[in-house]
Amino acid sequence: MANVAVFLATGYEETEMIATVDVIRRAEQMFPNSFPIVDIVSISDKNEVVGSHGISIRADKTIQEIDFNNYDCLILPGGQPGVDNLMESETLMKNLVEHAKKEKTLAAICAAPQILGKLGLVDNKEVTHYPGCDKYLQKAILKPHISAIEDGNIITGSSIGAALQFGLQIVDHFTSTEQMLQLHQSLVFNY
Repeated sequence: MANVAVFLATGYEETEMIATVDVIRRAEQMFPNSFPIVDIVSISDKNEVVGSHGISIRADKTIQEIDFNNYDCLILPGGQPGVDNLMESETLMKNLVEHAKKEKTLAAICAAPQILGKLGLVDNKEVTHYPGCDKYLQKAILKPHISAIEDGNIITGSSIGAALQFGLQIVDHFTSTEQMLQLHQSLVFNY
């Protein structure tokens, strides 16, 4: 069972956020009480957040309204300037560090693993990321060819094309591989 929060800043990558939230909420529907809370959180004082492609999403809450202690997993979507804007939030940055100290889970996709790198939270951890978005990741073990990867309490995804796998990796982390595979099958990945 896990409560998760997905953080949005102006310029976030819409598909990465939506696909991740969708997969986790599907898991909750298939396996009740696996993810009882899945909050989309705006880092500003406004609920409406515009993504990098002009798509506007209404967040469930603002960062001022949440208690970080209520979440087991904090999720960071990629996108520019979304990632840079997330890094500007002192409240978010401070709480990512506190979350890691408690050995709770942090998940980041695309350019967002750079945030974890900047905070020193992925040193000697295997991470994937969007090609070329490896600033602050010099001390991580880079695996950009992998869609999604988990190393301890860190989960990373490579790109918009890996958003469903990233969501599934989060589901696998908090449920079971068997349940994740049931959900995977329902999504019908054709090759």
